[in-house]
Parts: sequence; structure tokens; C-alpha cells
Amino acid sequence: MERKSLDYILDSNMQDDFKYIAEKVFSKIRITPAEGLLLYEKAEPDFLGILANQVKQEKSGNDVFYIRNFHIEPTNICVNKCNFCSYSHHFSPKQWNYTVEEMIEMIKAKDPTAREVHITGAVHPDKDLYYFSGLFSKIKQFRPAIHIKALSAVELEYLIKKAKMTWQQGLKFLQSSGLDSIPGGGAEIFNESIRKKICPAKTSGKVWLEIHETAHQIGLTSNATMLYGHLENYRHRIEHMELLRDLQDRTHGFNAFIPLKFMNSNNALAGVREVTVMEDMKNYAVSRIFLDNFPHLKGYWPMTGKPFAQLSLSFGVDDLDGTISDSTQIYSAAGSVEKNPAMTVSEMVGLITQASRTPVERDSFYQSVKKP
Repeated sequence: MERKSLDYILDSNMQDDFKYIAEKVFSKIRITPAEGLLLYEKAEPDFLGILANQVKQEKSGNDVFYIRNFHIEPTNICVNKCNFCSYSHHFSPKQWNYTVEEMIEMIKAKDPTAREVHITGAVHPDKDLYYFSGLFSKIKQFRPAIHIKALSAVELEYLIKKAKMTWQQGLKFLQSSGLDSIPGGGAEIFNESIRKKICPAKTSGKVWLEIHETAHQIGLTSNATMLYGHLENYRHRIEHMELLRDLQDRTHGFNAFIPLKFMNSNNALAGVREVTVMEDMKNYAVSRIFLDNFPHLKGYWPMTGKPFAQLSLSFGVDDLDGTISDSTQIYSAAGSVEKNPAMTVSEMVGLITQASRTPVERDSFYQSVKKP
């Protein structure tokens, strides 16, 4: 099948530049930023799908991963005021600020078979490193086996600076309290001119990369994200992914790349039109092709909705995140069709199977725990 796909491309009337890129991808040769930009600007969806699926097959075969997980969002009261954000108290009609005890009760009420808790939210002015250290320690006392994936680089910058520690000191302190990995949020788009327009007070792209590199150096894995479909262009996306690709070459600490779509409800960028579903699929495909050293590409279904998450499996995606258990409000506040995001294991398995893929339940490090 793979040889036929390449032969089909080489025998077609496609321009030579695309044939050359196809030969590179099928030969496992890295494409350049200029070639990535050409794919964004001129490649047809079916061509992108063939190449992205080729990369996906090489990395994970027919498998598509998921995990039993849930989120805890400690607060939406934030020192930052990002123009794309619909979640923080600056734009949301709701405000909350949970205590450690309240969050422990939430965890007690969640699925006892869940393997991962994802803890991230706003940057509250009064919270510090010791608050989260205490939270992580109490979670591990109650559920020692659960994996704590917590605190975006944006939250970490604020907390570690407040404690007057270095990145390494702060991360090691949290690691000793139970932190197992860090999520990829807050990357947005690394280009500083665009960043000043969409999140002027937020952590710089340079600092985001420094924190993740430090995390990798002390044995904490992480994910990486990119917010797309707002004021950026294709060149900005390629620049963003090139910085991630370069860091991954040095550390090999990223588990997955997660493209995150800008949604325009209830925020200061409401006048920006959302990109189309086909643009979403193009973005998945180019990401999969360009980020050749990232083991996994995640289609975050609370963002896209279940049907389009299923479609993304034809454009290089090999991970659909998890069951979530109606525990995140970030995308529902921005207008996602998934107002109360939750999926049972059987629903997840059915969604993957219907796409002619093999569902694989995983742990937080992508080790298989159940495969039909």
C-alpha cells in the first residue's frame, strides 16, 4: 500500500516540487521549513493525507491511543489578559478559585480507574509553588499511582519566579512533590510580534522553550502546543514548529504535539473568523510531516468535536487524548460544540474502530495497557 501511494504520486501530473517532498517523506528524510511552507500554501488535502498517514504508520502503525483521564482547573482568575482567551475571569461570567481540599474531593469523585490527572488553568496572583507542592503531595497520598501532568510553562514561570528559584530548582521541587510531567499549554505562537497582539503580558516564547528544555533535562517529559487560526500566517506556524523540532532534537523530551484551534466566542478577538475544518486537517497533516521527531500527534476532541476528531485520524493523528469526564471548560467557554466534554471508553473505542484504526489504551508515557 505504501509503495502504491508513492508510485501514484510519482506517476501523477503533480509538480516536481511535491514529488520531491513525497520521495523525502517516504525515505524518512526531513523536510525543510521552505518545503513545509509549500505544503501549507499549495498542497491538496489528499496529497497531505497520504504523506501524513505515511509518517503516522511508520511511528505507530494502525494504532490510535487514548487514556482514562480527567482535568482539574484550580482557578480562572488570572494575572494575564490574553485576547484569545474565553476562559479567564476577564471574559468569563463565572469565577472560581478552588481550595486544595475542594480539589481533593473532586478527585475522589472521579473515575477510580483513571490513570492521569491534568491540572492547569489560570495564573492566580496569590498562589505559589508551595500551594501546588502541597496539592501534589496530597493527591499522591490519596492516589499514589495516578500520573500528575500539571502546570503549563506560563504558570511555572510565575510560580518559580515568585519563589526566587531557577527553572531547575523550581521544577525539581515540584517533581519531588509528585509532579510527573508537564502539559504543553501556553506556547500559543512563538513569533513575538503576533504574541504581543494576542497575549502581550504572557510568558515569552523563549522562556516557554527554556522551561520545557529544563524539564526534559531533569527527566520530566512534556507536550507541546500551537495555537493557530488567529492573526498568524503559515510562515509563523512553520517557525513555531521549527523551534520545537530543534528542541526535540536536543532533548527528545516531548511526547506529543497538539495543534489547538483558535475559537472566537467570548473573547477580544471575536472579529477574527475561525478557520475551516479542512484548514484544521491541513494543519494536522503538515504538523505530522514536519515534526518528524515527535512520536505522537494529538487530535484534541473537546476542541474539534468527536466527528472531526475521527476525521483527523486520516491526516496523521494517532492520539485522541482521553475520556476527560466533563472536567474542562477551556474550549466549551470558547464555543466548542462539546459543551460538556466526556467520553466513555466504549465510545472512544467505537470512534477509533469506525475509522478502521486499532484503539490502544495507554498510560501517560504511551505504554500500551490494553489493546484489543
